[in-house]
Amino acid sequence: MPRVRATRRVHFSAAHRLFRPDWPEERNQEVFGSCANPNWHGHNYELEVTVEGEVDPETGYVMDLKRLRAALESRVVEDVDHRNLNLEVEWLAGVNPTTENLVVAIWDRIVTHLPDGVRLARVVLHETPRNSVEYTGGDRS
Repeated sequence: MPRVRATRRVHFSAAHRLFRPDWPEERNQEVFGSCANPNWHGHNYELEVTVEGEVDPETGYVMDLKRLRAALESRVVEDVDHRNLNLEVEWLAGVNPTTENLVVAIWDRIVTHLPDGVRLARVVLHETPRNSVEYTGGDRS
């Protein structure tokens, strides 16, 4: 059977502030610039999740993308959409919500919620139309 990748895209809007509470305000401004605004700022995120597996000869699917969408909605979007990532998302507690940290946390939320035989291949999070981060589940130091 051929192995195929299938991708689902979902959208959410969220606010955040990039900062380290152990740093003085000047250092946060120097490193994170306007993203360290104490009054927050927001993004309209686009999340792409790619799964990989053998094509089911009965359905022709790697995975029913409606099921993938439902998993993304329940495991990620319901928690983050129109929320403050610093204050309101339990699974981001204590994490500086950079796009890099967010994409890894999203991976962790969905990797174990896929059907048998389906592998999570990649997660791409678009913070803006020009900035995105990709994670493929690589080693963690």
